[in-house]
Amino acid sequence: MGFRFPGIRKASVATNHVPKGYLAVYVGKKMKRFVIPVSYLNQPSFQQLLNQAEEEFGYDHPTGGLTIPCKEDEFLTVTSQFE
Repeated sequence: MGFRFPGIRKASVATNHVPKGYLAVYVGKKMKRFVIPVSYLNQPSFQQLLNQAEEEFGYDHPTGGLTIPCKEDEFLTVTSQFE
């Protein structure tokens, strides 16, 4: 049993496929991969997360995707407000 957040697609680490209109982000200490709609980039609270990522990583993200330096539960709380 788990929770499903609208807009966030389940991402498989085995595949690198990201549908058009989405982007992959890596969150938390375990670098869990989420595939999110690009529309999230316009949200002020998501932009705060992006600013944190810029301060911590600059533009060098070790996973090759966008790395968000926050806990998974914080990320899910922020993104659940977008729907």
